[in-house]
Amino acid sequence: MKTRILGQFNGGLEVSALGLGCMGLDFGYTHNGDVSQEAGAALLRGAVDHGITFFDTAEVYGPYTNETRVGAALAPVRDSVVIATKFGFRYEGGKNVGLDSRADSIHRAVDGSLKRLGTDYIDLLYQHRVDPSVPIEDVAGAVKELIEAGKVRHFGLSEAGVKTVRRAHAIQPVTALQMEYSLWFRDVETNGILATAEELGIGLVPYSPLGKGFLTGALSGASLPASDFRKALPRFADEAIQKNRALVELIQRVAATKRATPAQIALAWLLAQRPWVVPIPGTTKLQRLEENLGAAAVELSAAELAEIARAAAAIPIEGARYTPDQLARVGIDAPERTQP
Repeated sequence: MKTRILGQFNGGLEVSALGLGCMGLDFGYTHNGDVSQEAGAALLRGAVDHGITFFDTAEVYGPYTNETRVGAALAPVRDSVVIATKFGFRYEGGKNVGLDSRADSIHRAVDGSLKRLGTDYIDLLYQHRVDPSVPIEDVAGAVKELIEAGKVRHFGLSEAGVKTVRRAHAIQPVTALQMEYSLWFRDVETNGILATAEELGIGLVPYSPLGKGFLTGALSGASLPASDFRKALPRFADEAIQKNRALVELIQRVAATKRATPAQIALAWLLAQRPWVVPIPGTTKLQRLEENLGAAAVELSAAELAEIARAAAAIPIEGARYTPDQLARVGIDAPERTQP
């Protein structure tokens, strides 16, 4: 597995060219516990055996359970892997009840994450969502304290706006931005995020690089259980899925010419965008993990990338990626700091 460098702070963070999103082990896509402890651990260790060094989890996944599973599975190889986790929510009765990025909450969240992960440092700590009630300077300052204390090594932001990224970076250099990015969601190319990351030397970590599974061509709205969170997303409504299949068919045509799978083409396209883009596809099956890793061997020429871009631009995408409530939490800028 080739490696890439995220960010420039402290020499940057070297990770495998493809990471593994761990959320689906017990959150979002399945019932909690659908993937057994043994099967989840085997998948994570299998990922390590195949050269993956970059693993993504979060306090809110579960909440709490995902970090525990990831930490236990990776404990024997802790020194050779990079673990990213996230803070930014408040919990009552074990449930997420809203945003909370106050400094004391960040410190408390990190202490909890360290305990669950079974480690004494977090390689990459993201603010999961921007908290409009807390100036981003305060957030970055709290993370800077954690870095100085040795509990955290690198700072990241997830779904932040350009102004927030710049203001945070001025306080504590940002190593990575985790944003949704794929062939069917390309807002980072037009909202300034990609250009800002390039200017400031910040890595980009696309989550849902396979369009939450849609770009593999294996999904239909009817195939999703009612418990699956995608069932509530406008883009996964039956009518939207049917209209959006034109994009899947484009990827399938390219895959046929490259003797690859649609998933490999979707990931190879992302890898070709910038040398500091590191997708983190998730899966619960080792065979899918192996398939995804094959993307690193797929080379798309400039002419092929141009043809994909031309054809994709002609396909209108149906449906918003999130519900209105969820959209209100992404791509926003924190309020300016007010002077006392």
